[in-house]
Amino acid sequence: MSEIQRRIAIIGAGIAGLTQAIALKTKLNFHNFTIYEKWSEVGGVWRANTYPGCSSDVEIHWYSLSTDLYPYWSKSHGLQPDIQAYWIKLSKKYNLYPHIAFNTKVLSAEWDDVKQQYTIVAEDVFSGKRTMSVAHVVISALGILEAPKMPYEIPGVRKFQGASFHSAQWPGSIDLQNKRVAVIGNASSGAQFVPSISEDPSVEVVNFIRTPTWFNTRPHIPYSDTARWIFANISLVMRLHRAWIMFWYINPFHLPVGDKALQKQRDAMMKYILDNTPDKYHSHMIPDYPPGCKRTVADSGFLKSLCRPNVKLNFDGIAEIVENGIITKTGEMLPFDVIVYATGFIGERYPMHVRGLNGATIQGYYDAHGGPTAYIGTAIPDTPNFYLINGPNTGPRLGISVVFLVEMQVTYILQLIEPVLTGSASSFTVKATPTDTYNAELQEQLSRSVQVHCFSWARANGTGKPFYPFPWPTTVLWWILRRPNWDHYMAAGAEKWARARRRKAVKNTLKCAAVLTLLWSYINGSAQRISYEMW
Repeated sequence: MSEIQRRIAIIGAGIAGLTQAIALKTKLNFHNFTIYEKWSEVGGVWRANTYPGCSSDVEIHWYSLSTDLYPYWSKSHGLQPDIQAYWIKLSKKYNLYPHIAFNTKVLSAEWDDVKQQYTIVAEDVFSGKRTMSVAHVVISALGILEAPKMPYEIPGVRKFQGASFHSAQWPGSIDLQNKRVAVIGNASSGAQFVPSISEDPSVEVVNFIRTPTWFNTRPHIPYSDTARWIFANISLVMRLHRAWIMFWYINPFHLPVGDKALQKQRDAMMKYILDNTPDKYHSHMIPDYPPGCKRTVADSGFLKSLCRPNVKLNFDGIAEIVENGIITKTGEMLPFDVIVYATGFIGERYPMHVRGLNGATIQGYYDAHGGPTAYIGTAIPDTPNFYLINGPNTGPRLGISVVFLVEMQVTYILQLIEPVLTGSASSFTVKATPTDTYNAELQEQLSRSVQVHCFSWARANGTGKPFYPFPWPTTVLWWILRRPNWDHYMAAGAEKWARARRRKAVKNTLKCAAVLTLLWSYINGSAQRISYEMW
């Protein structure tokens, strides 16, 4: 492909941004792009989340790029250092580092409709120096786990005099030995690091739980040396292993359908939780909302750790955080040396300013539609040549690989930007009507699902419309992302592209006509021969 002074800006050097960059190089042979990364290394959530026990809750052979499978994973679910190393290795393999502007935060991207390009303002996070550049395409690879959520609604959060931090900002220098540690929250992150830090009996852990969580078993099964050798030397076996994992989770028949099946699933999960926790917690451990309303937590040791003498659960609620500890709503004062916030992320606000046509902004569009909203989680009306990866309502259920979803979106985006990069078109903008129609159907489906039966970070303001989950089987998302419906997009400067499409349509029509003619001739000739032989 010839590069005719087109430029792409990718925001974020996590899994999504790196996957997009690799695809630009390998699929389109396009190299004029910059990845803006506000931190000093690639990896996204796997660079940020370094807390003890951090691991994928998806089987690792499916949590890898389909083009770059790795045979030497030590067990079925990858640990954070190994996953981070995997993406660093890929970044070196595809020579992405020269394309990355590290320690650089994008502040804004504003569309110039006359020049058909974005003006991007970025800032060096250390010096504060700002730079301006242009890009004809902007791809947002920020994801939804970009901004940690601190529970500032709890009185006194800033009063505590000991060490306190969000689990996504775990300090490498922290030593918890002989410390009293309060953990606030028990979703995915908390359920991973509590078993790890409590292995040391000198660490006293109290986990404060406001709302209990549904758990499902996810044992981390080691791969033997023999298995790794087979994966490395008989690559077909590794691909079949990955295909089997994928088939198991995306198979729509795997989903519980109907009240009976949902009740059976609930009973099985309830039994699993009660069988693996001390009796004294049983009355508090079962959620009052149905499984699936909030993200089900993959249990890789949390429930068993509750049997340790140095681990306690507290369901009293937090009234206030004071200089040396926490006061519960029962009035009890509990002293602590460290507080760890496992309180999730802010997902409903877009973290940078993007202005498209006629002054339209992404956050303005979100606000006008009651929360994050997009066309197939990828494009937003009045925002030309701007695409989201892991956008609204693309969230997978437990067991589905985000990497798999990212690859689907990247393939879709490549088809939208290729005409722009070749000069066949200037821009594409998704239309409002198909976007509204798509989201009306999506929200109608979600309104009849378990997603609306609880307070959740994945709903606007906790109780509004669900903006994270995709309501249908993953196969449906794959189907609608396999290629763009061009009727749903407005094209600018696309005369050459439109002519090429018409020529292609004519060619396809002629090919079909030729095939049908040959088929008819064959059938007609065969019928005549049979008739002649019978005669």
